[in-house]
Amino acid sequence: MSPALPTSHTQNPSTRTPTHPEAGSGGAAAPSSCMDSHEILRGQKTVAISHNGSTYRLQATRLGKLILTK
Repeated sequence: MSPALPTSHTQNPSTRTPTHPEAGSGGAAAPSSCMDSHEILRGQKTVAISHNGSTYRLQATRLGKLILTK
């Protein structure tokens, strides 16, 4: 007989509340909405994002990961 898993491992991943490093440390609250990366990239591999006067580049890799660089 195998040991029981904690309930956090048995929940459906789509119903779990995501945890953020900022949560509980006095940082900003978790975002109230979520955008799909396909909406942001719109079929491109790279997009420029302007944030606080700086330009960042969001890039999708061949393995499906995202890289954000300044």
